[in-house]
Amino acid sequence: MMQLLEVPGSSGLQDRTADMSVTADNHTPTHGNHAAKGANGAMNGVLRENGGVSAADVNISLSKKGMTPAGLVPADSLMTWQADGAVQLRMSETGALSRPPETVHAMFTRAVKNYPNQVAMGVKRNEVWVKWTYQQYYDDACRAAKSFIKLGLERFHGVGIIGFNSPEWFIGHVGAILAGGFGVGIYTTNNAEACRYVADSCEANVIVVENNVQLQKILKIWDKLPHLKAVVQYTGALEQKRPNLYTWEEFMQLGSDVADKVLEDRISAQVPNQCCILIYTSGTTGNPKGAMLSHDNITWTAHYASEYASLRMGKEISVSYLPLSHVAGQMLDIFAPMCNAGSTYFAQPDALKGTLVATLKEVRPTALLGVPRVWEKIAEKLQAIGRESRGMKKKLATWAKGVGLAGNMNIMKGQSPPWGWTVANAVVFRTIRKALGLDRCRLQYSGAAPIAMETLQYFMSINVPLYELYGMSESTGPHTMSLPHHFRVGSCGSEFPGVTTVIKNADDEGIGEVCFYGRHVFMGYLKMEDKTREALDEEGLLHSGDLGKKDQEGFLYITGRIKELIITAGGENIPPVLIEDTVKEELPIISNAMLIGDKRKFLSCLLTPKVEMDAETGAPTDDLTQQAIDFCRKVGSQATKASEIAEGRDTIITEAIQAGITRANKRAASRAQNIQKWLLLQQDFSIPGGELGPTLKLRRPIVNKMYAETIDKFYSEPAPTPGTTPMEETKHR
Repeated sequence: MMQLLEVPGSSGLQDRTADMSVTADNHTPTHGNHAAKGANGAMNGVLRENGGVSAADVNISLSKKGMTPAGLVPADSLMTWQADGAVQLRMSETGALSRPPETVHAMFTRAVKNYPNQVAMGVKRNEVWVKWTYQQYYDDACRAAKSFIKLGLERFHGVGIIGFNSPEWFIGHVGAILAGGFGVGIYTTNNAEACRYVADSCEANVIVVENNVQLQKILKIWDKLPHLKAVVQYTGALEQKRPNLYTWEEFMQLGSDVADKVLEDRISAQVPNQCCILIYTSGTTGNPKGAMLSHDNITWTAHYASEYASLRMGKEISVSYLPLSHVAGQMLDIFAPMCNAGSTYFAQPDALKGTLVATLKEVRPTALLGVPRVWEKIAEKLQAIGRESRGMKKKLATWAKGVGLAGNMNIMKGQSPPWGWTVANAVVFRTIRKALGLDRCRLQYSGAAPIAMETLQYFMSINVPLYELYGMSESTGPHTMSLPHHFRVGSCGSEFPGVTTVIKNADDEGIGEVCFYGRHVFMGYLKMEDKTREALDEEGLLHSGDLGKKDQEGFLYITGRIKELIITAGGENIPPVLIEDTVKEELPIISNAMLIGDKRKFLSCLLTPKVEMDAETGAPTDDLTQQAIDFCRKVGSQATKASEIAEGRDTIITEAIQAGITRANKRAASRAQNIQKWLLLQQDFSIPGGELGPTLKLRRPIVNKMYAETIDKFYSEPAPTPGTTPMEETKHR
């Protein structure tokens, strides 16, 4: 059995703050990155106001005291794009930024040492929950690390993993880290060529696949991957045998003859300021970029984000179902629990097709993160059930929802809930929470994309308030977080300790580019110097590309993306997300809205109806959802299919949608922000269709290309004249 390893200089188990420095001025750079060496005076002032200083300031201060790096590789820059590169850490002498750096292995061994018998993972197989303690988890990760070494995994090379969340995913990922490689998640929706791009980029020596479906993608491209030495399949029997292809059981036995000392040497060579994992962006605006996250990025962020959220040691429970190739899934499911000795239970592979709530009811998590569409689906089902109730039950529910919304609005403002709050919780809300498996959930988060105000208000009305958080792959996940008793509806929350938000080039309303500073800021993009320099400036700021503002209380509000900003032919700057959200709020039949108008004379919009998704493929069907059908009935239409209402085929629906667009236009900030033409498409956007990315973000360039002909028709004729609707003038479509 592998013994716990405590690596000198990287355990972080003792307070060595006074000995920590980022770099000393007299060190010779060894990794070839001659980027700017710290922040300028103006940036230092901003950081000091927020409790931090620049890396350059700390370097000078500590160097004057004759201090040397403790457990760090010397580096002369805050950025790198080389696989074996090292970076300065954004440290200070006091506060959160002074925390001693540590490796993932050090964080892991602390959990094992203090909570060896705590459940680390659980998965339901053949109707039985199979569980791993932290000691068993660590032992298996070490076995996997030895097997990776046996297969020829080199330091600073990738181990790609493609498949649904599972204990094998965790063990393979952490095992790759312990062996000195990079854990690299690959989106399960990637085709063979997209897999090749990622595997080639990270020079993957090994790829771990879930099943034969994913294996076939890799077999198609294996001969194009010169660094690939082996493939491992972690579920099901191999349908074909070939050299260097292994089952999970075979793989876990491969390294049995690798000496402990070999692995110990790999672990001892790891330092906090070098790369640990790669998170590949979803490629919505071009080829995916491999965001390099250091050991310190992960361990520091896990510690302070957990502390800010008041996560309790050895007591938190989560359900893993979001893609682990995304940073949110890894931080919530792998690294935050590792930091807090929490327990992660795996949902079934068809979680998003209907089984998630069943898992939640069994596991009863204490925290849950969902993308907006997950929360929308839950809301739609609850609302459908509510429509079936009658009489006193209906009246009670209506009363309770009013109390729930008012109560949570009061809590948000620091006020006491209204009369009836206790009764509503006891009689109605507690039952709803139990039915959802959220009866002991303290933190219900929404992230990865904007969420509609109506969804937020609905969940507040049933006393399941959703707390928004905000961040990106390049910030190791979270940057701002909302908390119970510290949130604002529509806000992404405020910074956790040690991170700073700078709004660059703010306009008269305080809206500008949101920039980040802190030890959660990534190292750079692998092999992409130009992209790295675009993202990280000379002051050490990470430019998010998002537009936002902060209020007087420090809450951050995201208003759009710079790259998504529409600049009309008249020079008007228009953030599309706010307008699109308004349209969806006015029209509950609409699933997706995409605003168009860049370099055009007026705005137009593509709309998609809410339809049921195919349970197997995730592709949209022709069947309207119950919520969409209810909308149709309310306005007098008998339609049940998308094909019956799309492209102006149902005049009642066309008029109802136009009425909603008119209402949305009245809420616009200016006339230039009015939608003048629109079209309801027959098919909803989806991941299989290519319109949505893996985290359900709208892929605007792709949609623009797919519907180029339709969009051109919007602008082949003048905008509608006053007194007519857009559809009256575009019936030829």
